[in-house]
Amino acid sequence: MVQTDPVMARKARWASLVGTSLESYDFYIYAYFAAFFVGPLFFDPLGGFGGTLAAFLSIALAFIIRPVGAIVFGHIGDRIGRRKTLIVTVTMMGVATGLIGVLPTYDQAGWFGAAILVILRLLQGISLGGEWGGAVLVATEHESGAKRAFAAAMPQLGSPIGSILSATAFIWLTLALTTDEIVEWAWRIPFWTAIPLLLVSLYLRLAITETPVFEDVVKRERRPKVPFLTLLAQQPFAIFIAVGVALLGIGSYSLMNTYTINYGVVQLGFAYYELLIATTVGGLLQLITIPLFGAWAMRIGSSSVVAWGALGTLLVAFPIYYFLQFANFGVLVAMMLIGGILPTMSWAALGGVYSELFDERYRYSALGFAYSIAAVVSGFVPAVTLTIGEATGNAWWHPAVVLAGLSVITLLATLQAGRMALRRAEPAYARSSQ
Repeated sequence: MVQTDPVMARKARWASLVGTSLESYDFYIYAYFAAFFVGPLFFDPLGGFGGTLAAFLSIALAFIIRPVGAIVFGHIGDRIGRRKTLIVTVTMMGVATGLIGVLPTYDQAGWFGAAILVILRLLQGISLGGEWGGAVLVATEHESGAKRAFAAAMPQLGSPIGSILSATAFIWLTLALTTDEIVEWAWRIPFWTAIPLLLVSLYLRLAITETPVFEDVVKRERRPKVPFLTLLAQQPFAIFIAVGVALLGIGSYSLMNTYTINYGVVQLGFAYYELLIATTVGGLLQLITIPLFGAWAMRIGSSSVVAWGALGTLLVAFPIYYFLQFANFGVLVAMMLIGGILPTMSWAALGGVYSELFDERYRYSALGFAYSIAAVVSGFVPAVTLTIGEATGNAWWHPAVVLAGLSVITLLATLQAGRMALRRAEPAYARSSQ
């Protein structure tokens, strides 16, 4: 049995949390930025709709490339180690984000700035492909038993922390400065803040050791030569199921934090800062609910928590967007909270489901690849929802259709994942009983 160190386990949870917070902050900074500023600043000749669509597709671009990062860094993580890989991924993300803040706009350099923006988005996507799975493994593989379900939830806190920090940055911009000042120069400031955050994250990740699970795999000479190919040979259907499990947790963030912000301002008449405040309040609540859902997963299992979250989201999807049509600011906050808490259940326990589903010999490759494929699909959520809205005359229910669809897929996939994890655990239980 693999021996774990409680002190190092705590350090690993913090290192994973801070690292995923930085990755999320960097990614959400761009998501908020894309909702209103990418189109006019970098794709101005494409017009209003074309510029907005190009901005949303630039979000999708980083998701599309993520499987490449997952395969590359998954191989490194399964062959060389979780810790070293995570140091590289977080550095790539922080540097790429900082460089976005120095890009020339279309007015300054024509299409040159847009071209470099695309390259930096590709680097961010490659980084993200290797980040999440490694962060979950560093947290869980330093723990033992049921505590792994709780540890798996801790990296998920990075998403609301990143959302809160990025939303706060743009709330400050919109309240303290004029739109002309933001467009002229101030939009760059949030991207520059990624550099000091990167230094903090590197300090924490350098302070932890390699996971006992990976060290055990190395000691017993069980590392596959090509982990990704071994994964495809031994658990191909599990990848498909894992993609479905993650869709709601990832896709709901794309829907709420990118599309709904743009939709709320352009179609429903809310002020931009009101939407940012609503999402920030939701993120603050997640700081409480994610650990609670992680603790709940220790009691009833990670798959059960994800499934309940998906079912609850399905039930509230249409009422949320219906009531938003008549909402004041208080109702807006309430709807965003309801629309955030239930998908958060599926998000909080996602890492626990993945860890139970895949073999530790190629687990880094498995987590990164399955999650990144789900992220590719989710990256198109804003663009697809925008297109559906355009085709339906922005009927009130068009975002609800997308949210409900994500919920159904995640619910069915999670029920299957729970059964597969139980079957996978049976041989290990039988061996320990002999």
